[in-house]
Amino acid sequence: MPTAVLSDIHGNAEALRAVLADIDSRGITRIVCLGDIVGYGPEPLAAVDMVRERCEWALMGNHDFGVVYEPTNFNPAAETSAFWTREQFDAEPDDQLRAERYEFLNRMRVRMIEDTAGDGTPVLAVHASPRRPINEYIFPDDATDAPDKMEAIFDRVERIAMCGHTHVPGVFTDEPDFYPPTELGEDRVYQFLPDEKAIINVGSVGQPRDHDPRASYAILSPGQVEFVRVEYDIKATAEKIKRIPELHDWLGERLYDGR
Repeated sequence: MPTAVLSDIHGNAEALRAVLADIDSRGITRIVCLGDIVGYGPEPLAAVDMVRERCEWALMGNHDFGVVYEPTNFNPAAETSAFWTREQFDAEPDDQLRAERYEFLNRMRVRMIEDTAGDGTPVLAVHASPRRPINEYIFPDDATDAPDKMEAIFDRVERIAMCGHTHVPGVFTDEPDFYPPTELGEDRVYQFLPDEKAIINVGSVGQPRDHDPRASYAILSPGQVEFVRVEYDIKATAEKIKRIPELHDWLGERLYDGR
């Protein structure tokens, strides 16, 4: 059974709705989330409620952590966004709903190991990296520029891992190498080799940074991963951000360019 894997929604409910509609159109019924449901975006409560309803499980990302605990090592725009997001949770007038949302965030794990593809292969799921699951970035250039880092990370991967955090989709292998979806042919499918380890970055639903503004997610099936891009109403999200003084306008402007 295929599994749709989402990450880095960042309070962009417009993008999440479009992605969920695309998943439904494919007849996929199992969805998981690798974290950063909130942060940056204008509709954190809607995003959390949709993930609570539709995803089988969700992991904690650094922005989720920043809202529940403290936004550590955030830039000024991200820190202000985290505090504003927390205010939205606290302002919920329904005591039960407010408690349920906080409980959901508090219950999120930092890693998961399961047979996500349904073929007997254990898949490690984290938000950031297998070595530091909440806040270590694995950049595409690390495959060539940081071999020691990649070796240490792959030492923690039995076979397949999946992550988000950088908002840049693609597949890392233990060669080491990095394959962006644009290098995988028209179908954007990567077939796993039996003698390799792979780390899949599924990209970002709500704030892509690979210069493609469309929402990104991945479909994990036996022996392969497919990368999917979905159009959504970027202007609607950007305008909502502009109407919120605590959110920097740039957080909306960047969405048009996927950066």
